[in-house]
Amino acid sequence: MSSLRQLFVRFRASTLLITALALLFTTASAQGCERGQLDAMFCDTDGDLVADAPTDPAQWVNPDTLVFAYTPVEDPAIYEDIWDPFLEHLAEVTGKNVRFFAVQSNSAQVEAMRSGRLHLAGFSTGPTPFAVNLAGAVPFAIMGNDEGNFGYTLQLYVRADSDIQEITDLKGKVVAHTSPTSNSGHQAPEALFPGLGVVPGEDYEIRFSGSHDNSLLGVVAGDYDAAPVASEVVERMAARGLYDPNEVRIIYETNRFPTTSYNYVYNLHPDLVEKIKEAFFTFDFAGTALGEEFEGVSKFVPINYQDDWSVIREIQAFNGVEYTPAGLTD
Repeated sequence: MSSLRQLFVRFRASTLLITALALLFTTASAQGCERGQLDAMFCDTDGDLVADAPTDPAQWVNPDTLVFAYTPVEDPAIYEDIWDPFLEHLAEVTGKNVRFFAVQSNSAQVEAMRSGRLHLAGFSTGPTPFAVNLAGAVPFAIMGNDEGNFGYTLQLYVRADSDIQEITDLKGKVVAHTSPTSNSGHQAPEALFPGLGVVPGEDYEIRFSGSHDNSLLGVVAGDYDAAPVASEVVERMAARGLYDPNEVRIIYETNRFPTTSYNYVYNLHPDLVEKIKEAFFTFDFAGTALGEEFEGVSKFVPINYQDDWSVIREIQAFNGVEYTPAGLTD
C-alpha cells in the first residue's frame, strides 16, 4: 500500500472515530437533563427543585400496597396506633392496602424511599432536602390549622433553677444537640447562634442526644446545661406528661420554621398521586388520635418545597451541607 493510500485510510478511520464520538456525545446529551442538586437518577426540567415524574408511563409505579413511614420517633409502636385513623382514610380513598413502616433513623427512611420500598413519608424539617435530592421525595402537604398556618420554632431550654439567663451564658457549658441533620436541633443553632455571641462546638461542648425528647429530658435530669429543641415536640411531650413544664424555661426562641413535610415518591402513577392528595386534604383531624397528638392542628395544607423550605436550605448552605449519602447522618 502506498504511503498516500495509507494516509487516506488513517484519515478515514480518524474521521469515522470522530463521527462516532460526536454521535455518542449527542446521544448522551439528549438523554441528559437539568437536575440542579438532585441525584443523577432524577431530572428537574421545570426548575422547581424536586424530581420530575418519569415521562415514560412504563416507569410509573402503581403498587397494590402503599407503604407509609412517619419520621423517626422514640416509640414507633405508639405512633403506628396514632396514625391508624388516617391510614384507614388513605386506604379508603385510594383503594389500596396501606402499611405503616416504622423507621429507626433519618438515613434509613431516606434510603427506604430511594430503594423503592417506601411510597409515602413524613420527613422531619432538616432531612426533607436530603429526601428530595437523594430519594425523589416530592413534598406536598404539611399539618396546619384552620387558617392554613403551619410551623414551629427553635426553643432553647435550660433548667428553671439554672444560672443561665441568656444565650451568651452558654459559654463553657454542655449543650445537647439532637443529630447532625436536624434543623432546630443542630443546623439552625450552628447558623444562628454565632450572630448571637456563641459559636457551637467552640464556646460550648456539643453532645448529640439522638432526639428532641432526649435533649429536653436530659436538661430536666441535669445531664445537659441547655438544649435547642423543636417547639412542636416539646408541646406533645408536655401533653403526654413526659416532663413538668415548671422544671424548665426558655431563654431564646426563633421565628417559625416549617414542620414535618409529607411526601410521595416521584415515580408514583399520576392518578394515584391525585388520590393520595385527595386523601390528605380531605382528612378531618377532629376526634382522632392524630388530632389529639398534634394539638392545634386541624388539617393538612398544601406546601411548595421551593418556597417553604428556602430558609432551611439557606441554613444548610451556611453549614456547608451537601445532599449526599455521606452527608445524611443521624
